[in-house]
Amino acid sequence: MLLAALFLFAGYIHLRNPTPFLLIMPPWIPFHRACVFISGIAELLGGTGLLIPDRRIQIVTGWGLIALLVAVFPANIYMATNHIQIPGFHVQPWVAWARLPLQLLLVMGVIFATQPFAGKAATLNPQP
Repeated sequence: MLLAALFLFAGYIHLRNPTPFLLIMPPWIPFHRACVFISGIAELLGGTGLLIPDRRIQIVTGWGLIALLVAVFPANIYMATNHIQIPGFHVQPWVAWARLPLQLLLVMGVIFATQPFAGKAATLNPQP
């Protein structure tokens, strides 16, 4: 439930105020605004998917959130390596670096919550 709330909140923030996320986008990634919008929608969908107890939805949600977390990782690296400060949210540089291993913890949390590796056969042949 906490993981779902985290993704739902992050998605809301991405859509409500994309500016901080636009600032941390690496220049080599095209269509910054579209990427931030898409990632916000993906977070909202992922957070919602975490709340639905259907096993098939959980597997799709797990894979989707893992892909999302991998996809946004370059922005976290770019923020840390280029010492980007978000206006109005000044933090020490180590905080940006601390986000990098946090991303791995989020992936592990998604795997724990959704168990996307736990068995394709169980999903294809559900037992009554």
